[in-house]
Amino acid sequence: MKAITKTNVVKNIFFLAISLVSLSTFAQEEDNKKFSISGSGDVYWKTNLTSTNQADEDGMFVTPPTSFANRSGFSIGMANLIASYEGEKVGFVADLVFGPRGEDAVFNSVGSANIVNQLYMYWNVSEKVRLTMGNFNTFLGYEVISPVGNFNYSTSYMFSYGPFSHTGIKADFTLSEDFSLMLAVMNSTDFTEINLDGSYTAGAQLGYKGQYLNLLYGAQTGLPGETFQIDYTGGFDVSDAFYLGINTTYNTTDGSGFYGFALYPQYTTSEKFSFGLRGEYFKEFDGGVSALGAYNPDGDADVLEFTLTGNYKISDLTIKPEFRFDTASEDIFLDGDDEATGSLASFLVAAVYSF
Repeated sequence: MKAITKTNVVKNIFFLAISLVSLSTFAQEEDNKKFSISGSGDVYWKTNLTSTNQADEDGMFVTPPTSFANRSGFSIGMANLIASYEGEKVGFVADLVFGPRGEDAVFNSVGSANIVNQLYMYWNVSEKVRLTMGNFNTFLGYEVISPVGNFNYSTSYMFSYGPFSHTGIKADFTLSEDFSLMLAVMNSTDFTEINLDGSYTAGAQLGYKGQYLNLLYGAQTGLPGETFQIDYTGGFDVSDAFYLGINTTYNTTDGSGFYGFALYPQYTTSEKFSFGLRGEYFKEFDGGVSALGAYNPDGDADVLEFTLTGNYKISDLTIKPEFRFDTASEDIFLDGDDEATGSLASFLVAAVYSF
């Protein structure tokens, strides 16, 4: 009995020592990690200047066929909560979205997953290599889902019909002070929680001083062949006050697809105010991707879009008045008499708060 008691005492001392060492190690790791909560909220008011502002029987408004900000009158955009726990070696990000903009961003998700915009974990294998696995927003294109990351409030055609998000594994390499490389293997585009048919696509990004060449190639669920997309996203500080953003992309699957080009000149007049223009040309060919919805006999259609946006900052709040004009080769809009027409002018004011 005494022998058993002594053995238990020794075991307890041993486990206590292990616990103290583990607790000390954990505490040291905790000191190097940073837990944070960030996010944003956005709302807007919008009116069509050359068309009706009444919804049809399905609740749909006359609007440019691009993502987000598609409702006339007052509307909410998205509440965005981002929790991250970032250490020197490992960490995770959980990015949750609520509201119409969030629903559009995760349109392929169902159940509780339809509020998950991003969910990924990373491992810094070395100072120059990071592995990331999970669901992350796309690396293609100039614009992003969160309105905080965009100068304009409404979004472009190239953004709306390019990928939103991917789920898979990627490796980021720092090749030098100026060059970076990313390689990825992912599910079909925007299938963020499931791989229905064993389709995988490959992604790559080569970066050089803030200029990025992006590639996507592979099978996509529900499409007849492999999708190939090449995209350039970048920009330059022309002066201290003038920035010029650039995006061009080409996407094709089995001979049909789209391409486009956009410039984003932005001028800062003071610490509080800046204004910028998005000028975009977007074309679908051989049937396209059902973006514009009406085509000539060859299956082609194109659109020009000009969006002028102001950004007025009041602390963490940004007010965005925005005028937008779209003119298409086909009659894809309705005028004030509900007659088909090829153009639409609209105006909105958005409020975006970030924390």
